[in-house]
Amino acid sequence: LAPATAHFHRSLSSNTFFNLKILSYVLSVFPKMSEENVHPQETSVADFEKNAREKSSEFVWTYHNAPGERGQTFMDNCEAFKRYRLIPRNLRDVYIRDTSVTVLGTKLDFPVAIAPTAGHKLVHPEAELATFRGAAAMNTGMVLSSWSHHSLEDVAAAAPSGVCWFYMLFYRDRGRMKQLLARAERAGYTAIFLTVDAPIFTWPLRKSAVVFPADIKIPNVTLDDVVPHAPGTLEHQAYLTRIAKEAATWDDVKWVIRNTSLPVVLKGILSADDARIAVDLGVSGVYVSNHGGREQDGLPATIDVLPDIVDAVGGKAEVYPDG
Repeated sequence: LAPATAHFHRSLSSNTFFNLKILSYVLSVFPKMSEENVHPQETSVADFEKNAREKSSEFVWTYHNAPGERGQTFMDNCEAFKRYRLIPRNLRDVYIRDTSVTVLGTKLDFPVAIAPTAGHKLVHPEAELATFRGAAAMNTGMVLSSWSHHSLEDVAAAAPSGVCWFYMLFYRDRGRMKQLLARAERAGYTAIFLTVDAPIFTWPLRKSAVVFPADIKIPNVTLDDVVPHAPGTLEHQAYLTRIAKEAATWDDVKWVIRNTSLPVVLKGILSADDARIAVDLGVSGVYVSNHGGREQDGLPATIDVLPDIVDAVGGKAEVYPDG
């Protein structure tokens, strides 16, 4: 890929990969397609999105696709890619094509991995189990969200040969974090992802409960707690606010790095200064993300800040964009 500016070309020449929020039912069909050796009808992200819209209820589509506030960042994420052009390099031998990339020491067949997302059960009865099987069938990676409907052990067991990384919340009780880090290591996860771009939770702003059209559980958050109220209720939102640490700091990141043997990746970096701090602390990856425009509106598109982040990291860590 050679976009219009030399500066941006240097960014894509770095070890980068794109995470796309593809709904789990789309990924779940990949194992079947692989077995039948057929090509999917969908050939672009827009095709997958259209397919998802046709198969989703209004509630599910709104839940997965609704932007934050006025949707400025959400829309700019899409429009920003249109501002760049691909310049082909001709007269190359293209009979043998290799789209593989190495991410955190693991070779993937192509540079697209699955971002951490919630609500998979709303679009597939097996939820993240199906998503991970699809990712593994394509030999690419998946970041399992803490909001998964299945335990991190069950998801890992769904595709033992797959590549899975665990996204962990920050908690007020670090004993809770230690427990999750140890479980992730034992289950075979090969990296820990930390989201740093949600300094406040949005659910306390809700005045009414959200009623999910499925039996929703989040075992990697509740752990052994007895939670009498269902996810989406105001009582459950209050419980989450009590146990999770909203305003995490660099001290929390340093603590995680010290308490796991796995590589640590920070998701939600948009500032070159923050990227430098992260690298100095010893993170293995800087994940350029604006949360899809769902948490903080008015942020820049990730692809627009990518060159500055890559320059700031200076090859000392891997860089991954989404959006």
